[in-house]
Amino acid sequence: MPRLPNILHHGAKNGVTGSCHQLIIDDHNSLLIDCGLFQGAETSAEGQASSDQLSIEFDISTVKALIVTHVHIDHVGRIPYLLAAGFSGPIICTEPSAKLLPIVLEDAFKLGVSRDQHLVEQYIKLIAGRIIALPYNRWLRMLKTPEVSIRLQRAGHILGSAYVELDVPTPTSDRKQRVIFSGDLGAPYAPILSAPKPAYRADLVVLESTYGDRLHPSRHDRRQRLQSVIEHALGDQGTVLIPAFSIGRTQELLYELEDIIHRNQCQTCLTSSAQMLNEQSTHAHSSTWQDIPIILDSPLASRFTQVYGELQSFWDKEAQQRVNKGRHPLAFKQLITVDDHRDHQRMVQHLADSKRPAIVIAGGGMCSGGRIVNYLEAMLNEPRHNVLFVGYQAQGTLGHLIQKYGPRGGYVDINHKRIDIRAEISTLSGYSAHADQASLLRFITGMRKWPKHVRLIHGEMQAKSALQAKIRHAFAQRQHTGQVIIPSEE
Repeated sequence: MPRLPNILHHGAKNGVTGSCHQLIIDDHNSLLIDCGLFQGAETSAEGQASSDQLSIEFDISTVKALIVTHVHIDHVGRIPYLLAAGFSGPIICTEPSAKLLPIVLEDAFKLGVSRDQHLVEQYIKLIAGRIIALPYNRWLRMLKTPEVSIRLQRAGHILGSAYVELDVPTPTSDRKQRVIFSGDLGAPYAPILSAPKPAYRADLVVLESTYGDRLHPSRHDRRQRLQSVIEHALGDQGTVLIPAFSIGRTQELLYELEDIIHRNQCQTCLTSSAQMLNEQSTHAHSSTWQDIPIILDSPLASRFTQVYGELQSFWDKEAQQRVNKGRHPLAFKQLITVDDHRDHQRMVQHLADSKRPAIVIAGGGMCSGGRIVNYLEAMLNEPRHNVLFVGYQAQGTLGHLIQKYGPRGGYVDINHKRIDIRAEISTLSGYSAHADQASLLRFITGMRKWPKHVRLIHGEMQAKSALQAKIRHAFAQRQHTGQVIIPSEE
């Protein structure tokens, strides 16, 4: 058997953030797949420090190109530091990611380096000049000697997300090895995006395992639970606070909320005047959804939502059909965007003081920063409000602490103040943009030619171990001799 290529994991090996993987081609050539920030408890080797690992501490002298699977900060956030370390090669990504990546890195540059507009523009020009936008399902020859080819396939995680197929030579054989990096795979029923399809074959698969130990509810159940949680919270005349990542999760939520509003409007239209008089609860229920303000309080999320709208050709058939029927899934009339910081402050105070029900979607997704922190500081100690988590909360983040201690009646520290958690805390795990165990298993077993080697990364140990057992069981049933390895165990 030909020797498999060597891979060095510079992040997302023992956790779920800081994704960065180096594929060694030979002594003089390598490729980097993602270069992301560590978040939460993964920001230090000890797992407890609060400062991010930013520096590039590995040798990049052989790195010929950076391949970006998608533009989430835990996959691209260290790119500025990679450039500062001397990387001068191309940045390869999908066409949608090519439009989104400069926005992400501009925001990161302003937060971490400088807000000087001249410097920002120079930096973005540098980034744009490095980007190679590769259409989905098209092979690109990367190196001439040795010859390496790359292809990007839809991953269904966020707009532009991809898993990476690489054909790389091996010193012991004339046959090239097919190496796949999954990036982050999306759920098969995720709104807006087409579901990922397994590759035809692979020799080696580097597979994410974020939810390798659990199953997500169906999309119908998920939407029903979202509606139920929100209606319960609104019954208390409170605000539903939803921490969400600016790209991906925010757009999915807007899409689902627009559909809930649309369905309730249709129900109202079908109800006769007599029924409405006799069934006041139904009328009130429908009117609530028609009148409730949905506040998007994140300038970055607003920019991404606009770009999502410009890239409708990459939406799935369902989403495009809604647009063709005259609906506006990401720009409906009840949606209020808040960009100016003073408007944000006024909105926080207004919702904290008033008893008007509202839904607020604000960054950041794990509550470690962003405008959601101000809402939490002002409203977390009021029972009539609800904090609704719809995504993974990494250990050490404020979101994880609220999720852990809120149901116990605990407290958290926000801006050096003790805040008692009296608001109701809800979690809808089914809204994760990550594939669950069944989908991850299907990504492997759905291949026509199963891989000889699977490496599990980007997950907690419990999740990786559970997924490892499932894949091994599938291999054993088919008498397939492939290995399933957790790199930290090597």
